[in-house]
Amino acid sequence: MVSSRREFLAAGAAFSQAQAAPPRDVISLAAWSLNRSFFLYQRWKNLDLPRICREQFGISALEFVNQFFENPTLRYLQDLKKQGANNGVTFVRIMVDSEGDMAAVDRKERMQSAVAHRKWVDIAHDLGCKDIRCNMRGGPADWKQDKDLISRAAESFRDLLEYAKGSGLDIIIENHGGASSDPDVLAALMKAVNDPRFGTLPDFGNVNAGDDHAVVLRKLLPWAKGVSVKASWAEDGSHPAFDIGKLLRICLDQGFHGYWGIESSFGRRRRGEPEVKLSADQVWQNEVRGILLTKALIEKVVLRKS
Repeated sequence: MVSSRREFLAAGAAFSQAQAAPPRDVISLAAWSLNRSFFLYQRWKNLDLPRICREQFGISALEFVNQFFENPTLRYLQDLKKQGANNGVTFVRIMVDSEGDMAAVDRKERMQSAVAHRKWVDIAHDLGCKDIRCNMRGGPADWKQDKDLISRAAESFRDLLEYAKGSGLDIIIENHGGASSDPDVLAALMKAVNDPRFGTLPDFGNVNAGDDHAVVLRKLLPWAKGVSVKASWAEDGSHPAFDIGKLLRICLDQGFHGYWGIESSFGRRRRGEPEVKLSADQVWQNEVRGILLTKALIEKVVLRKS
């Protein structure tokens, strides 16, 4: 088993090493930005993403979501890598969902989750990604009263990091709701695990009720191995939920440089407004608009392009 795994990891090394070191700051596209056209209308497949990334948006780096993968056979992964090479698109990460609770109270359950993530380590390595994004759910709903939360999660993530040793991959956590969106919890987890390959993916939008976006971001940035530029644009092109430009500048002020991942939506409804049924083309155009608005703002603030 160990020998086979090492052979599998080695098979992906050539592709991984062939990718040049990225410039200081790179805009990447998180595939989740296109989730509605995928789930509602099956407008595209995972294999189409490198072409869409390059042709539709002029973006050269891609962040996959495991929910969009078809059966990841060796031939499928080879085809995906070919699409990346043909379109000049680098694969940054795989965002991993639905693989269990890494902080479950039951040890068997949380260690099963750690094992379930292993296949995505191997797939990400073969594709030449730099990391996989995991979730930390957190057992009881009231995480602030859960004294063992950090130690449980640390055990699971240490196990996954041990498995990923030698692959060159980082294991990162996004603030993704509940306990994981409590920056003090994630900071404590980073310190408990204390591994240079373990980090955060600060998301601009995923904060708990009553928390300040800027405060959450500042607390997560010391361990950031990427940022998720979450945006929810209104139809007039404004962004009423929070000041994205301010958050981008906070990242720069705290010394972050790397991949700036676009995870956006367009046509944000006001609270209480009924949802309007949109056609496949309307959903797609909204997704395109959201991505382009976010890209333009990153270019202006981070890349200093007018």
